[in-house]
Amino acid sequence: MPNFIDRRLNPKDKSLGNRRRFLKRAKEELKQVIKERVKSGRIADLDAQHSVPMPDQDTSEPSFQHSRGTGQREHVLPGNREFSPGDRIPKPGSGGSANEGGAGTGGSDDDFQFVLSREEVLDLFFEDLELPDMVKLSLKEAVTFKPRRAGFATTGSPTNINVGRTMRNSYGRRIALRRPKTAEMEALTHEIAALEAAPNQDAVRDRLEALRQELDALERRRRRIAYVDPVDIRFNRFEPQPLPNANAVMFCLMDVSSSMGEREKDLAKRFFVLLHLFLKRRYERIDIVFIRHTHEAGEVDEETFFYSTQSGGTVVSTALEEMRRIIQARYPSQEWNIYAAQASDGDNIAGDSERCASLLHGELMQLCQYYAYVEIIDERETEIFGATDNGTSLWRAYRTVEDKWPNFQMTRIARPSDIYPVFRKLFARQPTMQMSR
Repeated sequence: MPNFIDRRLNPKDKSLGNRRRFLKRAKEELKQVIKERVKSGRIADLDAQHSVPMPDQDTSEPSFQHSRGTGQREHVLPGNREFSPGDRIPKPGSGGSANEGGAGTGGSDDDFQFVLSREEVLDLFFEDLELPDMVKLSLKEAVTFKPRRAGFATTGSPTNINVGRTMRNSYGRRIALRRPKTAEMEALTHEIAALEAAPNQDAVRDRLEALRQELDALERRRRRIAYVDPVDIRFNRFEPQPLPNANAVMFCLMDVSSSMGEREKDLAKRFFVLLHLFLKRRYERIDIVFIRHTHEAGEVDEETFFYSTQSGGTVVSTALEEMRRIIQARYPSQEWNIYAAQASDGDNIAGDSERCASLLHGELMQLCQYYAYVEIIDERETEIFGATDNGTSLWRAYRTVEDKWPNFQMTRIARPSDIYPVFRKLFARQPTMQMSR
């Protein structure tokens, strides 16, 4: 049975083993606290450490004891200062904690504060999310390699010497060639010294000469058989392992026209911040293309996409045309997995919504693995949109796309608390399909 030994150094004042066990046991509580904070705070705060309060009852460590006979325990756990063997522990009364007292008296149990690192926060938050249909249509030419252990070699760099395997070979060779041991030679040296110190050396002269010859032979044999010979040395061998690189690109399209008020722009930016953190966390090798549009569209960098201000008219089709142009120039669909997410308030110039639907029907949906559309609506319109299919012209046009293409999803956002449920709806991990034999 293999034994796995974790030799990683623990951070200062931390135990990685205990920390992992606690995270596994309190995962659901930690995830719920993080979700509530995201609903009430800024999504960008996910990318930082969090101090999460945990109820006192959730911090207890489980323990197991051997049960003999009836299973009754008549011993006192170590550290006890109050009870003796045979004492009965009183059961707390109903209606409150055992520490509960009158007003201004007694004590209470404070929440346990557990500090999560940035990586732990993002792991918990995006644990069950993934891009739909993330398949490797094509692999890039391997441009990066990762060294992988591939046994041992007799030649290599001195920094790659495997001391354990080298000393094992040395020990086996010394046993096979019967290299004299240090203890054996020391015993002969002591015996010779004792005989030389004897008062009558004539009687032991022959024995003394024989011991000196034996010691001399052992010393010559010891010099011939080295403690570590070059044939013993083994080096760690590494082979370059090519890293398969799935070509994936996510297009982020956002309306920043004058029809998008500050509330709408803030909700759209929150959605894309969450999407950006999700992609950067879950997928190391994925390109992200940011496209902002008013009456004209253009590709921008991350900083401009999230923080720069702009105003103008609204022509949504310009963003789709810019996306198509970039795909043709840099991301051929035969080699790339293409995803897209679009956020808008649904306002569009007359007649352009039909053009948007035509662009999606005619070309873009055939190129995309997945397309998500999020429409920002007023909170007062939530009930109306929940009971009828009427909506903006862009929403009605996109409904025809959703009805035809299963890889097109659309939803609405009215308030900050809707962002995370909508995000989970769009990017929830799909159950794996079991293939029948």
